[in-house]
Amino acid sequence: MKSIKTAIADAKFKDRPKNIAHEFQEYGIYLAESLGDTKRYSLYIKLAKQLDRRLLEETLSFTKGYTSAKSKAKIFMWRLHQLQNNRRP
Repeated sequence: MKSIKTAIADAKFKDRPKNIAHEFQEYGIYLAESLGDTKRYSLYIKLAKQLDRRLLEETLSFTKGYTSAKSKAKIFMWRLHQLQNNRRP
């Protein structure tokens, strides 16, 4: 059985933010890692804080359908923009 110290050291994303205090921060990190865009953790944390979770979940599920995409982050942002424009009156 691994100790906690070695498990953290073996983590897939070593540059992940360490001081997470809120749920939206954890969800933002989940978004960034799901999309493979770990350079922009703060962007996804901000989106998780400001936008409706259903909107983000719908966008993420749409993006996960593109298995051969070069940049899932670009598809995510494109679809998020589309959905936001459709919801405005």
